[in-house]
Amino acid sequence: MLKTFKGGLHIPDNKNTRSCPIQAYPAPGKVAIPMQQHIGAPAVPLVKKGDYVKKGQLIGSFENGLSCPIHASVSGTVADIEMRNSYTGYGKTAYIIIENDFEDNLDESIKPYDGNPMQASPEQIVELVRKAGVCGLGGASFPTYAKIQSAIGKADEIIINCAECEPYITENHRLMLEEPQYILGGAEILMRATGAKHMTVAIENNKMDAVAVISEHIKSIKQASVQVLKTKYPQGDERQLMYAIKGVQMPAGKLPADVGCVIFNAETCVAVYHAVYNGMPLISTVVTIDGDAVEKPQNFRIPVGTSIEDVLSNCGGTKDSLCKIVSGGPMMGTAQWDMNAVIMKNTSAILALSDKTQDNHEGNCIHCGRCINACPMHLMPNYLAAFSKLGDKENAEYFNILSCVECGSCTYICPGNVPIVQYIRTVKGQILAEKKKAAEKAAKEKEAQSK
Repeated sequence: MLKTFKGGLHIPDNKNTRSCPIQAYPAPGKVAIPMQQHIGAPAVPLVKKGDYVKKGQLIGSFENGLSCPIHASVSGTVADIEMRNSYTGYGKTAYIIIENDFEDNLDESIKPYDGNPMQASPEQIVELVRKAGVCGLGGASFPTYAKIQSAIGKADEIIINCAECEPYITENHRLMLEEPQYILGGAEILMRATGAKHMTVAIENNKMDAVAVISEHIKSIKQASVQVLKTKYPQGDERQLMYAIKGVQMPAGKLPADVGCVIFNAETCVAVYHAVYNGMPLISTVVTIDGDAVEKPQNFRIPVGTSIEDVLSNCGGTKDSLCKIVSGGPMMGTAQWDMNAVIMKNTSAILALSDKTQDNHEGNCIHCGRCINACPMHLMPNYLAAFSKLGDKENAEYFNILSCVECGSCTYICPGNVPIVQYIRTVKGQILAEKKKAAEKAAKEKEAQSK
């Protein structure tokens, strides 16, 4: 029997590029590399206008706290450092603009690990992953070194998330078919770093060709197995994945490591492999380009900092019916307002969608309860949307708005076309911002009292 979770939806997957091999992207003329591509503090630029940088060179770093280093994705000259809108949509961050010299001069710091990676200590692996700027490539973009640290001594099992449940996106699917040795090689490194005793590779049953490939390659790894999951959205959410595989419901506010697991995305494993074995920082990512308003859907490995305009141009351009461009999947991705927006480490897809896929007419709740049945977190999205629309944060919190994973199942299933998740996301963000501000204030007061 296929493993699954309670709630969720079966959505037409539109995996139009499942047969499109990953292609090397034509070198862009310039890149604009943001210093904020991850959860945590933005990196601080280490270069200035006019500097020459090499491919893979460290150009952004940090001293304390949670963050991730940033590297040049091409060699060339720093044309400028601009303040632009952050990928989060809140505030601005520095972008380092590099004019490509098309020489691909690799930085001297990029060297393979001196020794057997499978004999490296957890601390050594953490440091190699940190230096390479690897972050979670499944969407959240949490610094991978910090996730490893949080799981050491706690996680008995490592789960490799290959569900890829969002419609359109096929980059993980192609990686499983084309680079299974890197996925599993990176997973083995992560097992050693965390001390996990077993590896489970989780794949939905709409990718049975990938199941066959991974099953063949995993035979050489002790204490490792493939688990086939029922195709359902949002199967790739870590809480739903854990329930499907282990039958464990993760308590609110807890991490997978708190219940004995740690979960990594397939492409994150590939990045870890190259960071440890080759010393290569995370400077490019595999991206699915699709949608009914793009001429040539395909999968590319694209340098970080390449503009969306450049990417769509290399896919034959867009059709006259173009209505919306989304970075990521159609359920949890972010609509882009600027063609100068760029590919970042965690960009999984660029979707060009026509007006046929959009319904901008907002209706009213008809109290059918479908959103409640679809919610994988077993919340009451109808109430959360109503309180959020009214700005009633107190009742929204009472009904556990902070447990919402913003998967969008409620909005998708709503026959009244109410933008439920958009209401929830707005107020949830406000509540989290207020809590962060209050925590910072309390910390300052405590520091002042200690002096």
